[in-house]
Amino acid sequence: MPSVAVAPAAAPIDDLYRDHQPWLFRWLRGKLGNPFRAEDLTQDVFVRVIAARKQVRAEQARPFLRTIAQGLLIDHYRRAGLEQAYLDYLAAQPESHQPSAETRAAVLQQIEMLDRMLADLPDNVRRAFVMAQIDGLSYTEIAERLEVSVSSVQQYMTRALMACYVCIQD
Repeated sequence: MPSVAVAPAAAPIDDLYRDHQPWLFRWLRGKLGNPFRAEDLTQDVFVRVIAARKQVRAEQARPFLRTIAQGLLIDHYRRAGLEQAYLDYLAAQPESHQPSAETRAAVLQQIEMLDRMLADLPDNVRRAFVMAQIDGLSYTEIAERLEVSVSSVQQYMTRALMACYVCIQD
């Protein structure tokens, strides 16, 4: 009777967690230098795996988990940069113009929400929005830079502004 090769089974999430959580935590702690933030991101990685209901084979586990963790690190550093830019802006303001701690927290939360929303937009939509809102370019200038029609820029802006509206209303 010929032997049949059996593909390795996907690891259940509890095995995946038990086998790889310590390694992933050490890896993230090395990247962040902060054990508390590393623990949070480690848990976020496994939450994403559970939410995706993705079957992960044992031999693919570390590269798969590292890929998710790297995405979360990028998000973490981008948010930290935005937060620092806001805090630097506030530090340059006179004492009389300083917002309350509650207002600061609310603004930082809105900045994070808008950042996540922008990250989820298609590249040309996000680029058009930034060019219009940050760089102050006209739709014609944006169309030239993106090498698209002005009507495409109008559609991009409509999509981006609707996403902003939905983000702020939530």
